[in-house]
Amino acid sequence: MYNCIIIGAGPSGASAAYALAKQGHSVLILDRASFPRSKPCGGGVSPAIASWFDFDFTPVIDNTITQVRYTWKIGDPVEATLKNVKPMWMVNRSAFDQFILDQAIQKGARFQDNTEVTAIQPQTEGWTVKTPRETFTATYLIGADGVKSVIAQWLGLTNPKPSLAGSLEIKTSQPPQNLNKAYFEFGLLKNGYIWNFPKSYGYSISGAILRGNKANSAELKKQIFTYATEFGLDTSNATYTEYPLGLWRENQTLHSHNALLVGEAAGVLDPLTGEGIRPSIWTGLKASEAISQSLQGNPHAIAKYSDLVKQEWGNDLILAQRLAGLFYQFPQIAYKVGVKRPSAAQIMGQILCGELRYSDITEQAVSRLKKSLIPGMKG
Repeated sequence: MYNCIIIGAGPSGASAAYALAKQGHSVLILDRASFPRSKPCGGGVSPAIASWFDFDFTPVIDNTITQVRYTWKIGDPVEATLKNVKPMWMVNRSAFDQFILDQAIQKGARFQDNTEVTAIQPQTEGWTVKTPRETFTATYLIGADGVKSVIAQWLGLTNPKPSLAGSLEIKTSQPPQNLNKAYFEFGLLKNGYIWNFPKSYGYSISGAILRGNKANSAELKKQIFTYATEFGLDTSNATYTEYPLGLWRENQTLHSHNALLVGEAAGVLDPLTGEGIRPSIWTGLKASEAISQSLQGNPHAIAKYSDLVKQEWGNDLILAQRLAGLFYQFPQIAYKVGVKRPSAAQIMGQILCGELRYSDITEQAVSRLKKSLIPGMKG
């Protein structure tokens, strides 16, 4: 019997496994994919995660960002050099995810890929987890199986609010001066935006529809390809993938009978910027802390996990939703009075790098938008 079984070997699950195994707990990680697996993602990672681990991420940092360029419908650009923040990392998700997983395995976690979980059953003191070939038991269970989490469904918990994203991977040579600049396009895609992250091997161009209930797949793909063409890239051999994103639901419960949800299964993706890797890792580490405390005899540790995520991350995501609602409802005005302001690049850089929270900026940002002649919203 394991102390913990983790279903899903992405950054949140692997981080939880690393932290638990490091403390000497027995951990089994199961994933239905074959690792290292391909993962569509822009690959931007906040350097803030470095302080959460005792190993060096340098081997999987493909590139770093020190400059940003914003555009509105390809034009009206504004550029800035990020100051007083650590450069944002660019990673290949396949290598990045495998790297964290390898650290967990080195600490003693057991990993089994190509293994789909077919059922979970609660026991008096834990869980039984069934797969096509074997049945495992553990005291605790972590669901790290993404936005369409079947673990959340089986636990009777709410799935995250889904949104739609797409990524276009283009392998090409590029001028060295382009490597350290990230691009953000706000005008082409309705209710969302497009971001372009340079890598040593080319570009990862991603877009997401982050507002509204109707996700237009055809429009998302069209605008991402339009942007890539306008950027001057040959898309004839590019790889395009669409995938759901899990957005936060207010008052979301993330635990049930010695089981916890982490990562996008917990819906901790940023509804304004689309950032998901940093909050996913954070939930994985906090879940491991809760389980460790519970194993040490704290009867309230598991239940407190939901409250902790809400207080430390969820409340900030509610503010981000509020800001996103205004931004994507009036994007052109928001671009002019918000993004083009001299300090905007620094603010976005600080948010993406984990050095600024929405609670620090939302009130002022909303007030500025309300004063910008938005019909019916003057304040």
